[in-house]
Amino acid sequence: MRYSSFILLFLSAALCTTRLTAQNNAAATAAQNTAGAPDAVGSTLTLPQAVAIAIKNNLLVNQADLSSGGYKIGYDQSWEYMLPTLSASGGQSENFGRTLVTTNNSYASTEFNSGSAGLSAGLTLFHGLVYQNNIRMQRYAWDASKMDLQAQKDNITLTVLLDYLSILSNRDQVNLAYEQSKVDSVTLDRLTAQNKEGALLVVSNLTDLQGQYAGDQINIATAINTLEQSKVALFAILNVPYKADVAYQNTITATDISQYPATSDTIFTHAMGIIPTIKSAQLKVYEYQKNLALQRGYYYPTISLNGSVSTNWTNAPAATSFDSTGSQYVKSSSQFLDAAGTVPIYNQQINGYNVYPKFSDQFKNDRGESIGLTVSIPILNGLQTRNNVRQAKLTLKNYQYQNANARYTLQQNVESAFQNMILAYKSYKFYIQQAAAFEESFRVTNIRFTEGVIASDAYILAKGNSDRAEVNLAAAKYIYLFRTKVLDYYQGKLTIE
Repeated sequence: MRYSSFILLFLSAALCTTRLTAQNNAAATAAQNTAGAPDAVGSTLTLPQAVAIAIKNNLLVNQADLSSGGYKIGYDQSWEYMLPTLSASGGQSENFGRTLVTTNNSYASTEFNSGSAGLSAGLTLFHGLVYQNNIRMQRYAWDASKMDLQAQKDNITLTVLLDYLSILSNRDQVNLAYEQSKVDSVTLDRLTAQNKEGALLVVSNLTDLQGQYAGDQINIATAINTLEQSKVALFAILNVPYKADVAYQNTITATDISQYPATSDTIFTHAMGIIPTIKSAQLKVYEYQKNLALQRGYYYPTISLNGSVSTNWTNAPAATSFDSTGSQYVKSSSQFLDAAGTVPIYNQQINGYNVYPKFSDQFKNDRGESIGLTVSIPILNGLQTRNNVRQAKLTLKNYQYQNANARYTLQQNVESAFQNMILAYKSYKFYIQQAAAFEESFRVTNIRFTEGVIASDAYILAKGNSDRAEVNLAAAKYIYLFRTKVLDYYQGKLTIE
């Protein structure tokens, strides 16, 4: 029984060391995982690179990552609450002043040192399953924080995707504006040459085309400005210095346009099992269910196992020991006097006086050990436990409402995104027909205008209709592609290539 406390103390130290080592290893692994992520823009910026840079630099993503790290610490701590407690104490004091000498009932000035040391440990054997429920609660909280982090990453991914597609769309608009300007430039050059030769019958045709060509230059300048603004917006999302001479890859072609192969119901059903916000809301319900169980655990008694080892030492005059003959070393106050009883002859000391026990002997001989079992039964604590349970029930109900609302919101968002996709697809198909019709109309009108059969106003009208149809068709393609990417996200199929 004597060595039980030593075994308990040894296990406490071993468990603490193992847990700290595991935490250090986990921290090192996390640091390695974040190393090597892209943080600069090269001469060409691909969509995967843009997404990676944005995720690394985005403030909301980084804050969500830090928050998740905090929940990880909370989860680690929930395990560590179950470890034994281990504490050491010690002290040394210098004592001096007058003290009572009991052998002759007189006072004497003394000076001596004394000290003590102790080691104690405790282990909670039962606490109403508070620690166990806290572990599960913290695990759910950590898992929910990881889902929140993933939701932020998905949001920034969709934002970068939209901005990247906007750049590609605006770049196509710039190229289209140049192409449309070239058509008017050819016609304007022809009319200018005819005017110089005196063969132009209607001068207003030339001035109308000059105004049309000036409008083309305005469209080019506007398209270029829109393109540059979309680039600036993308770099703001990436949170890196803006570079104007960056090239962007265009992996989107007309073959990407096809009818989306899913229904809103199937998309919603699939989204329920994979969308991070839905999983986070459900995990938070589980978290606060365990919190309710944890608070109820405080109604139960707490059983603890405790052990301690302690010792003390001193060099005070009252200290005693034994010599080799077995006589005790004590201070003597006896005096031998002469016959008159007035002159001291000498002071007598028992053999061994002022010879105190060695420090090592006192440390060993004064050692005390204890081990015990403690039961603490809660009876009344101002009804704190009852009120904490009531508060936990309200909190749980609140997160259950949030979980249900997250499901309703997801269904509405999926249905809205699906209807937007249908509109974008139909618009794209109609713009194809419109662009083809207006292109043919302009082709015929241009031939008749070149032959002098019609005036410039008919040419400008037909050219404007054809140009707008081409612009709308180019934009509709990217709008539809983005709508499909949103639906891909809801199905866990969002790919950034």
